[in-house]
Amino acid sequence: MQYSTAISDGILALACLASLFWLRPAFRGQPVLRALLLGFGLTATAALCGAVRYGLDPSWIDKHRSFTQLSAALGLPLLGLAAFALSRGLAWTRSIWTVWLLVLVGLFIGARVLGVDQHYRLLLNLATLLLILYAGLSRWPQLRPGLQAIGVVGLFLVAGLAVGTEGFIGPLRRVDLFHALLTPAYPLLAWLLMVLRAPVREEIPVKTL
Repeated sequence: MQYSTAISDGILALACLASLFWLRPAFRGQPVLRALLLGFGLTATAALCGAVRYGLDPSWIDKHRSFTQLSAALGLPLLGLAAFALSRGLAWTRSIWTVWLLVLVGLFIGARVLGVDQHYRLLLNLATLLLILYAGLSRWPQLRPGLQAIGVVGLFLVAGLAVGTEGFIGPLRRVDLFHALLTPAYPLLAWLLMVLRAPVREEIPVKTL
């Protein structure tokens, strides 16, 4: 068993669930809520499967891998699209969100069939981070959204490009550091979404976290 990874996965799952429960009342009745449910929910599910895999039952490896791939291919891109839509004041209907979901699913399947899924996920994640960065910086001269977006993008980039999930950094497993970086990234993204939801001149107080 790999108990440190089970714990770090469990903490990441709690961070995603807490973010989702915080956002849900604010976005209740809005079509974008479905994207938020999938975005945070898929990552939370993947992390929970990882906690079970590393802490209780190694046979959960396939479930963990499947939900991890879905989180990268569907979950995070939907959150990026949600940030973009909120920053532009785009009230996309349920039909439009369904189309986006189908497009992401089709691209994911196509990349796997062509054998370029790893390159596709990398490009998709970079495009998603650019959407999040744009969403935050679009609120200039407000500083808070831009700083939040830079924080989210920075945490994801360091986790994915500098840390990774294989091997060790000193005595620490890279996968545990990876989870440790994503754990604050998702609540910070949730906070950014709340700020983007507010009118341009209105800011969400820090105490709402």
